[in-house]
Amino acid sequence: MRARTLLAAALLGLAGTLVSTASAAATPTCADAAVPLTVEEQRLTQPKPQEVLQRSGFDRFERLFTPSLCALPNAHVATLAIKAQGRALWAAAVARAQGRLPAGTLPVTDDRPLYWARLQLTKALRQWTPRFPLNADARARLVDVLEQSSRGQDSIRYPGHTLRILVSGFDPFQLDVDIRRSNPSGATALALDGTVIDTPAGRARIETAMFPVLWDPFAAGVVERTFAPVLPHVDMFTTVSQGRVGRFDVERYNGRWRGGFPDNDNLSRTEVIPIPAGVPTVTPAPEFVPTTLPYAAIVAAQTGRFPVFDHTDVTEIPAGQTTPVASPTGPTPGSVARAGGGGNYLSNEIAYRATLLRDALGLRIPGGHVHTPVLEFGAGNTTELTDPTFEANQLDIINQVRAILTVAAGTL
Repeated sequence: MRARTLLAAALLGLAGTLVSTASAAATPTCADAAVPLTVEEQRLTQPKPQEVLQRSGFDRFERLFTPSLCALPNAHVATLAIKAQGRALWAAAVARAQGRLPAGTLPVTDDRPLYWARLQLTKALRQWTPRFPLNADARARLVDVLEQSSRGQDSIRYPGHTLRILVSGFDPFQLDVDIRRSNPSGATALALDGTVIDTPAGRARIETAMFPVLWDPFAAGVVERTFAPVLPHVDMFTTVSQGRVGRFDVERYNGRWRGGFPDNDNLSRTEVIPIPAGVPTVTPAPEFVPTTLPYAAIVAAQTGRFPVFDHTDVTEIPAGQTTPVASPTGPTPGSVARAGGGGNYLSNEIAYRATLLRDALGLRIPGGHVHTPVLEFGAGNTTELTDPTFEANQLDIINQVRAILTVAAGTL
């Protein structure tokens, strides 16, 4: 843990050096405010995102990053500096969630500061007018470097000889319904990254990464790019997302279908899950891929206050038919997927991609998807960013995910 804190300090120091360089050179503001932003970035102007950033202190990242861009001399240095800033943001978010940095006046485990701070940085990159030529493709690559590094996707490491567990979380979503939303899977990823748990099978180290709630990065292979180098070296993996009210679900089957629900950029995609060229896959692609998590042991254990279910429901088009139907006991032979146990949104998709990759790589390790309860505010709270009920629910969900991982790893 100390090494991670020192890494964060070093990277933040690099960002500070860049700012000092920019100030010394008296570089004018190097941004074009007329450049269009993504829908996610446009939400930054609302009061609640700004309140999240101010109350957590994570508004400091944009204050460092934006003037630093003006001093960058070429694309190579820009890539290094942007990766360093992304890793600094991720390391700071993890350190905050684990009590090693001041939390401000929001819950220590809150995932929202990381989400909104990252969007401030991608906005700055999108509107940046550098001193060197930068075409649209090169700019997109720099945004991708920032996305990878600020999500922990490129810093998964397992020092030592403990058991190795890989866990993923998601950004907040449905922000047009309630801009205050947090995602308990993201909060869990921050709270558990780099931690060690004691299990009946031995000590286990957890490494995590975060993913966007966006269809197109998934189609471009963000899941496979992150997981493919790591899966052969782990003992267990679990993708995690927010699911149903008041319950955990271990999703038994993951389906090969995108249902079209709008993502965080308000884009819809209704189609068979596209697998990018060049990544390991299974041919022909299965309509459903099962979990190999020890669901019976997880359900039987006392892991926390929320009930945990072995969830076998799917939606399918039975063989020889054309109309989707619900199947509460899993897919029937020859059917076509229309929803896995986790639905047909990105939580199902990350589970399908990860478990398909597991099979394509020939790995016989426990892996699958866990849905957490919905993270709810207290009764009557329609305006505040937090309250005692919200904070208790967030912490209880994180602790129960840790307990579920402990039970699952104990079966290895």
